[in-house]
Amino acid sequence: MRGKRIRTAGLVICMSVMFLCACGRDWTAPGDKVHVGVTFYDQSDTFLSELINCFREQLDSLQEEGLDIVLTVRGASGSQQTQDDQVQEMINAGCNVLCVNLVDRTDPSEIIELAREKNVPIIFFNREPVTEDMQRWEELYYVGADARQSGVMQGELAAEAVRKSAQIDRNRDGRIQYVVLEGEPGHQDTIIRTENAVNTLKKNGIELEKLSFGIANWNRAQAQNRMMQMISQHPGKIELVLANNDDMALGALDAYQKLNFTETALPVFFGIDGTGVGLEAVLDGRLAGTVYNDKEGQAAAMAKLAAAIATGEGKDDISFKNKRYIYLPYTKVTSDNAGSFLGETPSALQ
Repeated sequence: MRGKRIRTAGLVICMSVMFLCACGRDWTAPGDKVHVGVTFYDQSDTFLSELINCFREQLDSLQEEGLDIVLTVRGASGSQQTQDDQVQEMINAGCNVLCVNLVDRTDPSEIIELAREKNVPIIFFNREPVTEDMQRWEELYYVGADARQSGVMQGELAAEAVRKSAQIDRNRDGRIQYVVLEGEPGHQDTIIRTENAVNTLKKNGIELEKLSFGIANWNRAQAQNRMMQMISQHPGKIELVLANNDDMALGALDAYQKLNFTETALPVFFGIDGTGVGLEAVLDGRLAGTVYNDKEGQAAAMAKLAAAIATGEGKDDISFKNKRYIYLPYTKVTSDNAGSFLGETPSALQ
């Protein structure tokens, strides 16, 4: 992968890639240039790091079509004010399309106004603004996935595992005692993934008893801390861990390993996103399953849309939902198919 490894989480990530081609040009608009500015909520998020690397690769592929591309990527370190400032700077630098993964999906007002004033279209990704905000300007788009589908699939994976293995119900009481590790409050995926996973388990005839939940903000270290608290509150009782993403599922597993639990005493763990580390954990049996969030498809859709917006060509070939939304499907992942996804998953930002 290109670039230098980021040494500190607060470091601004900035990368410019220029592609020039003298012949074989498929894009015919004179002087067409794609200057893309990307800002995302937090550099420590594994899935987003992989998604942005996929996006870089997609822009690389446009070199063959003769596009002149400048790409700037910045992390906002969890600060909406920082992200607002980054958007202003990228607009001033000449970006003609923005890709924004919001720090606060409920507060895109300043970003939208800055972009609309300079007529710079925005492709929001991964964190979907509320409908009212998306309707404020016709040049606002969203690329992501259906959070409900991921929750349903996680629930189906868990239900199948319970039916196949009587050992999951370790206390033999006919119910599965479970806990949930959730992403940050306010993110659309947090509530939707949790509710649909649990409801799907129940619809599949699995009797459940919820012991606890913890907010871990998509973060592995926070998930480890929350899980250690829940283990101490419910010693020996937790049989199933549902996590809103792979990093939190792995953080839960870290907690058990830190406490030196034997493998037979572990609950089963399920994640979502299909990150590289998550897929490896499924492949070696540490996670029972995950749900693959199509980062390659989302990156391809973002790149195609960004090029179409900047050059004025190709937008009619893009399939939208409600004229501005692009959703990519999830896929269930078990040890049987995890290996097929590993080759598609680039490492985190380097």
